[in-house]
Amino acid sequence: ASPYSQGDRLENVKTAIAMGELLFNLGFVPFVPHLSHFWENEYPQRSYEEWMKWCLAWLISCNCLLRLPGVSPGADREILMANRIGIPVYYTLDALKASWLES
Repeated sequence: ASPYSQGDRLENVKTAIAMGELLFNLGFVPFVPHLSHFWENEYPQRSYEEWMKWCLAWLISCNCLLRLPGVSPGADREILMANRIGIPVYYTLDALKASWLES
């Protein structure tokens, strides 16, 4: 969970993909909702709320949520959903690694 629509969207996508790559290399199977950027560029008719509904639907399949820094109303909504359904939220990669890789 991290900024997408705040600031430079493509830079936000690159940041999210870079973290996804790092997580994948650590053995996680990350869901990177920012990849929808490319879908949205091809089919821009979807609303913000439709994309949030899609993202939150995927979140229920996740084991945890990593919140990257930056202002993001969408990421804040993801945290609320994670808390509601009992998915742990981590605010640093080190905390996530300590919980999942060292236990």
